[in-house]
Amino acid sequence: THHLPRGPRFDWELKPGRPHQFDWKSSCETWSIAFSPDGSWFAWSQGHCIVKLIPWLLEEQFIPKGFEAKNRSSKNETKGQGSPKEKMLDCGQIVWGVAFSPWPSPPSKKLWAHNHPQVPDVFCLVLAMGLNDGQIKIWEVQTGLLLLNLSGHQDVVRDLSFTPSGSLILVSTSRDKTLHIWYLNKHSKQIQVLLGHLQWVYCCSISPDCSMLCSVAEEKSVFLWSMRSHTLIRKLEGHQSSVVSCESSPNSALLVTASYDTNVIMWDPYTSKRMRSLHHTQVDSAMDDSNVHISSLRSVCFSPEGLYLATVADDRLLRIWALELKTPIAFAPVTNGLCCCTFFPHGGVIATEIRDGHVQFWTAPRVLSSLKHLRRKALQSFLTTYQVLALPIPKKMKESSHTGLFNFP
Repeated sequence: THHLPRGPRFDWELKPGRPHQFDWKSSCETWSIAFSPDGSWFAWSQGHCIVKLIPWLLEEQFIPKGFEAKNRSSKNETKGQGSPKEKMLDCGQIVWGVAFSPWPSPPSKKLWAHNHPQVPDVFCLVLAMGLNDGQIKIWEVQTGLLLLNLSGHQDVVRDLSFTPSGSLILVSTSRDKTLHIWYLNKHSKQIQVLLGHLQWVYCCSISPDCSMLCSVAEEKSVFLWSMRSHTLIRKLEGHQSSVVSCESSPNSALLVTASYDTNVIMWDPYTSKRMRSLHHTQVDSAMDDSNVHISSLRSVCFSPEGLYLATVADDRLLRIWALELKTPIAFAPVTNGLCCCTFFPHGGVIATEIRDGHVQFWTAPRVLSSLKHLRRKALQSFLTTYQVLALPIPKKMKESSHTGLFNFP
């Protein structure tokens, strides 16, 4: 077990099984992982064109049923009659991106009753998968039924994101240099194609208030789009290399972007102000200084309460950052290259995906938000930076009342 100072510790991992036969183009690399928004399921693109759905039952200190000890494969099914069962979803193509719909989603009957009349007219959770051939598959989680195939992209679908509002609007990014917006409640019709990127689009993030969409590509610029008009609002300039990951804070007041230039930048998306840069310096002095990409970033994500960030980089380190500090408060080494990281929606666990097909889980202390943070969070739920600036209150109060106006040293 690896221990982190004041931070998470490595507790257990998932190891992919090896099918006897699989397409030669497939591999055991894990490209995408996701928790469902309610924390009840975990999706793992474990390689070989397979996605495993694992019920996440909150017991035994957050270790879900179906998980075994470190360095051993997960069980095929969870035990217990009536309990959710693990599912193996065969997509026939390498899976690059996975995303759960919000919970609960609107009634699904009208969407797929024609092909699947057995699906009840109830609220349900769905999982979207972006594939190597440009297709998107939509699955119903509880039954494991394939509900829809979405066609439109001309190359790998790299990332997917549902709007947090529960309206079943899905955004997809692709190596074909476009973003597609799908409105699944309207007969799964593609409603908009966003053009502007000149290179592969790696990642997208929809703000929790559903007003803004961020997309990043094999380019230095960060694109911000309006989710209402589907038009480009602005570009954020500051990175010196390709931007590979982005995420909005839980209160929509901050945006973080991670780049191959080894930097994470925190932005106020409403003013385009660059709030802080976090530089990934070399931790181990024995590592080769000549490799300029040793700390190239792969992924960045917010903790559920919005007080911390997690990042993974090519130096095989998981780092935890406090927003107001320029250096990590904790880090941990892993044994292989890292692709992605994500927090459990209720806190206490971080999942990291490894290029050899493993997923590692880290137990982290739960965070108690300060009254100052809770005040900011309440204010940001209905006011933007510009609206706060326009309030007839003292300047110091404005600065202490809005995360977008951090008094960073």
